[in-house]
Amino acid sequence: MRRPVLLAAAAAALLLAAGPSLAQLAPDRPVTLVVPFPPGGTTDVLARALAEKLQGALGQPVIVENKPGAGATLGADMVAKAKADGHTLLVGAVHHTIATSVYKKLGYDFQKDFAPLTVIAMVPNVLTVAATSPAKTVAELVTQAKAAKPELSYGSNGNGTAQHLIGTQFQNQTATTLLHIPYKGSGPLTTDLIGGQVTMSFDTITPVLPHIQAGKLRALAVTTGKRSSALPNVPTLAEAGLAGFDIGTWFGVLAPVATPKPVVARLSEAMQKIIRSPEFGKRMAEIGAEPVGNTPEQMARQIKDETEKFAKLVKQANVTLD
Repeated sequence: MRRPVLLAAAAAALLLAAGPSLAQLAPDRPVTLVVPFPPGGTTDVLARALAEKLQGALGQPVIVENKPGAGATLGADMVAKAKADGHTLLVGAVHHTIATSVYKKLGYDFQKDFAPLTVIAMVPNVLTVAATSPAKTVAELVTQAKAAKPELSYGSNGNGTAQHLIGTQFQNQTATTLLHIPYKGSGPLTTDLIGGQVTMSFDTITPVLPHIQAGKLRALAVTTGKRSSALPNVPTLAEAGLAGFDIGTWFGVLAPVATPKPVVARLSEAMQKIIRSPEFGKRMAEIGAEPVGNTPEQMARQIKDETEKFAKLVKQANVTLD
């Protein structure tokens, strides 16, 4: 009798030694998804869509916390320094691979200080103007920009974000000069775009799609290499005459790098299952996003490749920030 008891005790001890971090993901310990932008933008929309399903998969509350500022780096810095137990996660984006090259000083290293979990979705960016704008095409907008005094303006989600870099590349390829106006997120940017306080934006499709459909905004082109299924009649910038223009935006979830691998695996697998489900795919189609749900290893390679890609674009665009 004594030997089976000892074996059972030993097995229990091994489980406790190997899995205390998994035990920390108990139903009474909420998971926080940190969104480095204000409510209403694509990152926020995707985070809330995922959180709604994730809390059922984990059996615990999943909270979305908005921490905007500094071109999405403020929220990232917070998560990089958070306790690595799987309870505080970052909903990151392509902006963070750009920030690595744009900012002279960052309090974290995006490749070294985070453990990728999975990419939620890929979302095209779209060149949009107010419905009252005289520009009906990209060519007309470029002509207007070259003649405008003072210069036309474009809004972005902050300095060093994808929208900022897209705007810079647009200027370089069209030989125009635009006034860059950084916002903390898509919500306030879209409001000002509709109201005419800013001439154009290169935002992701999600926050502007309802306003395009309602006739308040006009889409002139998407920035990706192929057309968006949500806006099939809108040309790409390459089709509109800007050869080689191909920039999209991904959004994914990351944990502090020291998060135990079993916790990373559990969270990633739960998220992948949700993202690949038909129900989630239907929700993504409604907002113009393409669900991904890849592995941590695949996401890590994507981050590495895009960091190198954007480093070259940042150098060409000559965009640097303190």
